[in-house]
Amino acid sequence: MMRQKRFLTIAVVGLVSVVLTSCLGEKIVVNRQVESSQDGALLLGRQTLDQFHKEPFKDWFAKEYSDYTPHSEAIKSLKKAGINSTRISVFIGTWDTDSQRVFSRLIKVLDVMKYPKAKLEIIALNRKKESPAGEEAANNIHQLPTIIIRKYDKVLGRLVGNPKTGLLEQDLVQVLNKK
Repeated sequence: MMRQKRFLTIAVVGLVSVVLTSCLGEKIVVNRQVESSQDGALLLGRQTLDQFHKEPFKDWFAKEYSDYTPHSEAIKSLKKAGINSTRISVFIGTWDTDSQRVFSRLIKVLDVMKYPKAKLEIIALNRKKESPAGEEAANNIHQLPTIIIRKYDKVLGRLVGNPKTGLLEQDLVQVLNKK
């Protein structure tokens, strides 16, 4: 009898814990698309790469992607520097032409590198540079596009705006080779 009461008590406490945890758990919405009177369709928050192969985003993405040819020497340097062992977070505005260009080129470079897409985090922001879950605040984002490169949860560096060297892949090499 005592054993049954103890079992029942543990079971009830466990059930209540599970229910409370599921109620309090944060639901992350992925691939959120909204309409703006100023910009039309916008992506907001966490995105998968698939979203950029759909209208209206595929128009600019496909053009920038196909028009860009990564620099072969910089690609060799990226491989040597071990970019595939890093995690990359990219903050963009689908309304922002610099973001469109840099993001498309980044994806082209990562595709050439056979970068594991599971290590890529894409966060789309509105014109106020905000996302629904507040990732921009946690990562101190003030300008778009911003690319953050991490290894073992340590930030190795960030690329903000257009490439400083003129080549995105060369800027990535500089971040990875920074001592």
